[in-house]
Amino acid sequence: MHRQTESVGGVYGNDATAEQVQTAFENGTLPVAVYGLGKMGLPLAAVFADVCGAVIGVDIDPAVVESVNAGNCHVQREPGLPDLVADCVAAGKLRATSDPAAAAAAANVHVVIVPTPLTDTSEPDLSMLDAAIDGIAEEVAPGDLVLVECTVPPRTTADRVQPDIAAAAGLETDAFGVAFCPERTASGRAIQDIRGAYPKVVGGVDDESTRLAECIYTSINDSGVIAVADATTAECVKLFEGLYRDVNIALANELATFTDELDVDVRAAIEAANTQPFCDIHDPGPGVGGHCIPVYPHFLIEPFDTEAPLLETAREVNDSMPVFTVETLREELAADGVELAAASVLVLGLTYRPGVEETQTSPARTIAERLSAAGADVDGIDPLLDDTAEFDLKQLPLSRASERDYDAIVMVTPHNEFGALDWASMGRPAGSVVIDGRDTLTLSDTSHRVYTVGRGPVE
Repeated sequence: MHRQTESVGGVYGNDATAEQVQTAFENGTLPVAVYGLGKMGLPLAAVFADVCGAVIGVDIDPAVVESVNAGNCHVQREPGLPDLVADCVAAGKLRATSDPAAAAAAANVHVVIVPTPLTDTSEPDLSMLDAAIDGIAEEVAPGDLVLVECTVPPRTTADRVQPDIAAAAGLETDAFGVAFCPERTASGRAIQDIRGAYPKVVGGVDDESTRLAECIYTSINDSGVIAVADATTAECVKLFEGLYRDVNIALANELATFTDELDVDVRAAIEAANTQPFCDIHDPGPGVGGHCIPVYPHFLIEPFDTEAPLLETAREVNDSMPVFTVETLREELAADGVELAAASVLVLGLTYRPGVEETQTSPARTIAERLSAAGADVDGIDPLLDDTAEFDLKQLPLSRASERDYDAIVMVTPHNEFGALDWASMGRPAGSVVIDGRDTLTLSDTSHRVYTVGRGPVE
């Protein structure tokens, strides 16, 4: 039942040359199963299919499977992806199933790219990874290659993925290859990133797994492949990328909190400091959201005994920025003689990033909660989202932005669609208090009083 390659047989452990492996992959004689067809999984499956012509995608959501098999794309705002999926499905290069064992039986290369979120207690939740492993183990064959792309705590690939598959499949751990090959993509540019905006990183549980992973991704990524020492090193590379950003943003955010006391435009100071080649401070803002930066520090903090005071502090600083934003608004309203408890507030942008339909850990969520808890009457607008009950506010369409004389307006996430707003007609006739969380507003020709996070009051 298990499909074997025509040119090299089982790819792992047969001494095939790199050229033979790449030829077999690109000829479709090393069929691929991609487990997880979400925001990153579907683009990856489509690019694999475009290159090798033999991909079966796996997703537990029947609606996703049905959509893909119809040649449709359920992932929104991903340039080029709808056409690529449609073309690959029409050409018979890509199909989908909700049966991971069936996909495993049809493939020689297994690519896992499922979500790895946090539990309510901030511990890594690897349940979806475990489910994918169980499916692969049902039909994995000697010579197969398993590639893990989803972000995991270090040592997961070597200490969990490889032995769990071997035990469930009744195989020795050296009967198949396993490598960690982290996704390094961003929403809105996934295909570009997968195809080679920057090199792919791979690291195997042994040298042969690393070599084979390098062979596969060389055919996908035009910028080449960086082969690191082992799977754990590759896991660390992915985490370190995110941890650097979290700590750096925390520095920028903490500096921004000095704006008023120093009476300094901190953003301007950062910009000037960054002209020195050894300085690269990021931008401050109202908080850090998404499924990556706020999550990955916990993949080191929680599972390991080593103290991580810097990572913990960075998380505390970044998590405090929605509170800082609300307290700044309270002070600015008080200067206008308005109590926050009696104020009407409009929050603009509920997703964590412009142009991305993702609300996980969005700073807008905490901002809305704290505003409501303070007694404010809170409305929210996000052109990317349908009406949702997950925010403690009343969600309005963009067309109603000028409907009320809001005491205050908070720009959290500056979607492009907000460029069409008529600020002169928004808020109170005498001008509202505006908190610009991202330094994207120029309202000098209006009567609004603007406070920009990191700049302070803007004339």
